[in-house]
Amino acid sequence: MIVVRTPFRLPLGGGGTDLPAYYEKYGGFLITAAVNKYMFLSINRPALVRRMRLAYSKVENVALGDYDAIQHDVVRETFRHFKIDCPIEVTSVADIGAGTGMGSSSSYTVGLLNGLNAMMRRHVSIQDLAEEACMVEMDLAKKPVGKQDGYAAAFGGIIAMEIAKDGTVIVTPLDLEEETILELESRLMMFYTGIQRDANEILAEQGEKVRVSADDATNAMHRIKEIGYLSKEAMESGDITRLGGLMHEHWTTKKKVSTKMSNANIDRWYDLAMANGALGGKLMGAGGGGFLLFCTQPGARRKLRSVLEADGLQHMDFRFDWDGSRVLVNLSDSR
Repeated sequence: MIVVRTPFRLPLGGGGTDLPAYYEKYGGFLITAAVNKYMFLSINRPALVRRMRLAYSKVENVALGDYDAIQHDVVRETFRHFKIDCPIEVTSVADIGAGTGMGSSSSYTVGLLNGLNAMMRRHVSIQDLAEEACMVEMDLAKKPVGKQDGYAAAFGGIIAMEIAKDGTVIVTPLDLEEETILELESRLMMFYTGIQRDANEILAEQGEKVRVSADDATNAMHRIKEIGYLSKEAMESGDITRLGGLMHEHWTTKKKVSTKMSNANIDRWYDLAMANGALGGKLMGAGGGGFLLFCTQPGARRKLRSVLEADGLQHMDFRFDWDGSRVLVNLSDSR
């Protein structure tokens, strides 16, 4: 039995420049963080049952080696790639469901790979784990996603990602004082809209607009990358108020990239937050639903929570995760 815990992620600046359609032309840069909300996977090799069993929102029982019969796209392509043909059970539970903008698919992928590597006694670096996850999602499963989620889940902490045109990623942990970290945890607030959506459609639209060099979308993405660099400067200097303003500019700029980024309800909640203590905010992930993230004025936390909860949103407290994906239990050597 192997148990893996993998964090979800929180984007803080430059999001979207990790999509291949953008970084392959211009290079990407973004700031992302991991938070203490987790995907848990257990991997077991049963002694007598001759099958592959998956338990997530569905339950699948598949004959050994029959990869095409697996409905879960990440598991199917991962098992096929690693030629997993032994009896195996993979069970997952999560603190947060899919379609909320927190990178659940990549957290699952990173956790699955981390657990399988432990089972197969493959020792890989954190960077290699992140790249394996990107390869599975982007190349094998053909998801229209970027590299942010896999790297945030694998590394943990608060990191800057510099992405070269060839896809090479340089990860640099931000140089933050302890007081800045505590202030970030206090002044950043997440609210669940209750809207679940399929990010793939939104990401595909964003990627296509940049791919065909639509001027408005491309120029918006250039500015979003600049905001990523400015967000890093603001955080490392401890200027959280400036970060809030940059988040607001990021949101207004990002809405120019996709028509599906927002809707009337989200715009209303955003305006309500800005009138009650928020300096700026954004929808987590691709947009269209999920969690709203706000940076508040000092001392405005209680008021903002009260106003948004009264309007139907659900507040979710969090702290940063500094461990990344971790194997918590590994009993594979005791067989």
